[in-house]
Amino acid sequence: MNRTTISLIAGTTALAAVTGFASLSTPDTSDAGTAKTAAQLPVERTSLLCPAPSTSDLAETAYTSFTPVTEGTGSDGKAELAAVTAESATGAKGTEKEKAKGKGKENGKGGAKTAKPVLTPKEPGKPVTGDTSGGDTPALVGTAQGKLAPGWTVQETTEVAAGTGRGLLGVNCTVPDTEFWFPGASTAADRTDYVHLTNPDDSAAVVDIELYGKDGKLKSEVGEGITVPPHGSEPILLSTLTDGPQADLTVHVNVRSGRVGAAVQALDAKTGGDWLTASLEPADSQVLPGIPKDAIAVRLIAFTPSDSDADLKVRLASPSGLITPVGNETLHIKAGMTAAVDLGDLTRGEAGSLVLTPTDAAVPFVAALEVVRGKGAKQETAFIPATGPVSARATVVGNTAKGTTLSLAAPGRAAQVKVTASAGSEGGTPASKTYTIKGGTTQDVELPVPAGLKGTYALTVERISGGDVYASRTLAAPADGVPAFTVQTMPDDRGTVAVPDAQQDLSVLQK
Repeated sequence: MNRTTISLIAGTTALAAVTGFASLSTPDTSDAGTAKTAAQLPVERTSLLCPAPSTSDLAETAYTSFTPVTEGTGSDGKAELAAVTAESATGAKGTEKEKAKGKGKENGKGGAKTAKPVLTPKEPGKPVTGDTSGGDTPALVGTAQGKLAPGWTVQETTEVAAGTGRGLLGVNCTVPDTEFWFPGASTAADRTDYVHLTNPDDSAAVVDIELYGKDGKLKSEVGEGITVPPHGSEPILLSTLTDGPQADLTVHVNVRSGRVGAAVQALDAKTGGDWLTASLEPADSQVLPGIPKDAIAVRLIAFTPSDSDADLKVRLASPSGLITPVGNETLHIKAGMTAAVDLGDLTRGEAGSLVLTPTDAAVPFVAALEVVRGKGAKQETAFIPATGPVSARATVVGNTAKGTTLSLAAPGRAAQVKVTASAGSEGGTPASKTYTIKGGTTQDVELPVPAGLKGTYALTVERISGGDVYASRTLAAPADGVPAFTVQTMPDDRGTVAVPDAQQDLSVLQK
């Protein structure tokens, strides 16, 4: 084989790596010089990670999976959500003899033992549910492919009857990533907060956890270089990473190698608790949608990783327009420090979303709200992190005929939105409604509940036209006088990806 042939093969291989596929047919030059817009095509694979729900023996956990129907996906696809239990670090390296004897069910790559799937969805458009009880339920790892991948959403909802963190805890299972920000965590005396790290891959992940309080970064070497084993999960008690209690903390999870799913379980001895999911990545403006209209206390926690201070204008998008809360018109965040402010009963009986924008210079920051409902000893807590807009479509699952509230906010221009309620997990007919959200407002919309609903259902929000739309869902399940609730924000599901129209040009191999 001569040098020219080798160069040609190497160049063609490089072309395949860049475009995904390389065709050796002669390109059609009839459209030469004409630029084509990248096509929006459905994603072909989605991974989700669900943290271990609770250590309470009284915990009752429900899992719900749903994929909205997406055009252009084809007819094939599969999905599975299952517990994957990693071996210890020693076992992963030193148990080749046991593997040869066939102990456990191996995945052939990392020595992980896989359990029977909790959920195995079959078709888009219909929710699938599963449940478990007790405090031994492990973290779950899920993968959807083909027609089940675009917009795949899984909700983990846990009811805890008594004890620290009693109430309703809910979390959308997350996509693995390499960096997370959690403003709103705490190591105060009444709080027991864990950051859950779940590794979906075949190699170990190495993670650093940094904590930032009101005076800046907390000194700690315990949070450096935490190893999360392949197909494993590690709950890290935040109080073990610092010497003294801190009422308001920002947790920064930075992955040195690999990738993980991360969420903070915030449990309070007096006011229940919930999952705190990651804030949208640092930006100079943030929206926190869907504050319950009957919230008795709203606390804003924010942090800037910048070297400059951030000065923010604080406004509430109410049903009638943007309102500046008296006494809390602005928020000053010192560089590298966590700022917190009590906003009281901010919504005063109306739907609302918090809109944070720079007063002058644009400085990136992250933010979250701690929201309390109820009275006296019958209070319950949930969290609303800053989130991104529904640029195309977003879905939330596990909705019930009663106790579900969908909040839609359009902080800028007015927007038109379509909301579709799926068939029920055990029966029912899908239903849809279209809404116009006025600019600068938040609306708790009347939901299109499926006719003949049995079980739970999914809500899919699609932006049709107009400005940015932000959404969240509140799920309420009151018990024994406690207004138990949980809030999930609804960022875009990224069910499609832009794929440029690439054509083969073998002339580049001859240059």
